[in-house]
Amino acid sequence: MRYSKLPVILLSVIASEKHGSTNSVIATYILQHADEMDAMGIHAFAKACDVSMSSISRFCKEIGLMDFAELKQLIRSSDFTWDETLDPPQFRKRLGVRCQQINESLKQVANSIAQIDLQELVRDIYHYEKVAAFGLMKAETAALILQSDLLMSQKYIYTNLAYKEQMDDIETAASDTLIILFAYTGSYFKYNSKRPFLKKKDRAKIWMIAGDAGREMVQPSYVTQQIHFQSKQDDWSHPYQLAFLASMIADEYRRMTL
Repeated sequence: MRYSKLPVILLSVIASEKHGSTNSVIATYILQHADEMDAMGIHAFAKACDVSMSSISRFCKEIGLMDFAELKQLIRSSDFTWDETLDPPQFRKRLGVRCQQINESLKQVANSIAQIDLQELVRDIYHYEKVAAFGLMKAETAALILQSDLLMSQKYIYTNLAYKEQMDDIETAASDTLIILFAYTGSYFKYNSKRPFLKKKDRAKIWMIAGDAGREMVQPSYVTQQIHFQSKQDDWSHPYQLAFLASMIADEYRRMTL
């Protein structure tokens, strides 16, 4: 994958916050000055962003971190650069390569998805009155596709672009709620696994939809059931495989309710 998790969350903050807001300014500064952050303390960082130190601490907690020290540690380990690719120099050949990669990724989904799991998820969507679907950045596109396609079958589900809002909704949801997580790599709470909601007895049922890259998937403790599909875990497969699955879920729902 080209992107590690932290840049995706930072981009999600920028996309979901009002332009110029405190959190948007902080996230933008990190993305633009990641190579300078290692030598920066919280006071210097707050000054560079023209915000208070308490705003920095609050920002860290809102993206699922304990404090500024953990943020710096993640910045050190995160990749903010593009992978080198050996593409053909001719434009038409590059188009052909991309089309082939995308077609192969969709075939992987079609050949590996378990019908019984997909249909069980569809039945849950039908029976639960409260349904939400979430993902980060490109994965959130799949949630939006599922939301819009299900609406055509008179089924409304909720989604939200902001990572903090997603987290708040997941942590406060009770057992009368179904949550669908689109997480391409199978990782959603990568940084802070000791989420408070894990201790709740009355918590939402969570389905996760993720690619397995040919390896055995380990189901996270916060996930009730999981749908996985074969994936190369490369850049080009990412949005198309999840979008394809979202459309298939909505289509199976439509067929079930005819």
